[in-house]
Amino acid sequence: MASRSSQDPSTRSTPSRKPETELLNVVVEREGKNVTAKWGLHPTLREELQPEEWKELTDIMGKVANLVGSRFSQVLTQNEKESTGTA
Repeated sequence: MASRSSQDPSTRSTPSRKPETELLNVVVEREGKNVTAKWGLHPTLREELQPEEWKELTDIMGKVANLVGSRFSQVLTQNEKESTGTA
């Protein structure tokens, strides 16, 4: 349930947060030992991009997704090696 403060906004000690809109995201998923990385762009922003801008962004974000996915995979592999023990 949302609540509303009766305090004057100008007297608050912490700045109020503005609503956030997610424009760009990168998601890394793991299924067993398989790691995939995907990225997405807000539909409105995508519509506003010129074709050459869309191509440039696609190339750059493909690289970002590969880097993030590779690093995530390395960390998982390292953690699995460290957590294996002998019984």
